[in-house]
Amino acid sequence: MKTNWIALIPAYEPTELLCKLLEQAKQAGFELIIVNDGSSPAARSVFAQAAKYGTVLEHEQNQGKGAALKTGFTYIRNNYSADHIVVTLDADGQHRISDAQKICCVAQQHTDTLVLGSRTLKENVPLRSLIGNTTTRLVYHITTGQPVRDTQTGLRACSAKLIPMLLKIPGQWYEYEMNVLLYCSRMGVPIREVEIETIYIDDNASSHFDTVKDSCKIYKEILKFSVSSLTSFCLDYGLYSILSMLTSNILVSNIGARLVSASVNYTMNRRLVFKSDSHIAQSAIQYALLAGVILIGNTFVLSLLTNQLGINRYIAKLFTEILFFCMSWLVQRKIIFRIKKPMKGTK
Repeated sequence: MKTNWIALIPAYEPTELLCKLLEQAKQAGFELIIVNDGSSPAARSVFAQAAKYGTVLEHEQNQGKGAALKTGFTYIRNNYSADHIVVTLDADGQHRISDAQKICCVAQQHTDTLVLGSRTLKENVPLRSLIGNTTTRLVYHITTGQPVRDTQTGLRACSAKLIPMLLKIPGQWYEYEMNVLLYCSRMGVPIREVEIETIYIDDNASSHFDTVKDSCKIYKEILKFSVSSLTSFCLDYGLYSILSMLTSNILVSNIGARLVSASVNYTMNRRLVFKSDSHIAQSAIQYALLAGVILIGNTFVLSLLTNQLGINRYIAKLFTEILFFCMSWLVQRKIIFRIKKPMKGTK
């Protein structure tokens, strides 16, 4: 038995399936932390049984899966050493303990890595789950450049030394798990996937996931950068068009528009999108350098397309902005507004 393996299980209105899961996990050698996320009095008997298997933590009111996970992580950080392996499981019995053991073994070998139990999602998958996972997988890949097959899996394992980082990641409800993937990508934390069995009980009827509300929360973090960039682009394109009509000078029009839009974009990205805690002078200098490089490249490409290739100036502007949008996103996420990794051993 692996006594340094901890199973963390957030639970809201659980059924008897939770107790069956806990019994199997206990027999497999896991220490158990269960978080009652504000369930109704009807679930008291279930949690009374759960307390026979492990520690039960309670929220007086329902605060969301992300908040429940953070409560569990905080308890583990305060009561266990950093050499423990933590695996999160859903309370509805849709994760096999054998799969939890499998990903814990991988996490124990790669202590700097987040290990995902990834479902193949090929057969007998509820339509809601299939559409949701396919969409988030595509958006995550486009946003981060990293392919993750199952972005919505709740079966995840990592070393307890990563808990200080996990506690700093924003999110209270289902969006928290997506934010974890986004922040790991930004901080350079490796993500490793291990194939597990795909199980849906009663067409996933026990899930408390609100398709509309929770999907909006999940995509909010991803879309904020796009909204910021779109706002700055509209400002840039509008000023470029006005100055171009007034001066007929592409160079002056492009530089003037870019100076204004870049200032707006920096402010929005630092305060609203990345919520960076980097030193403002340092990030401002880095952003100014990036803006300068993009301005030079943008102007060069725009002039090449319009003057040398004879492309319409407005179409050329659209193509150029899309090209440098991708470059700007990568540099800002990876360098300027990156999140620093917590020091090893910090709490």
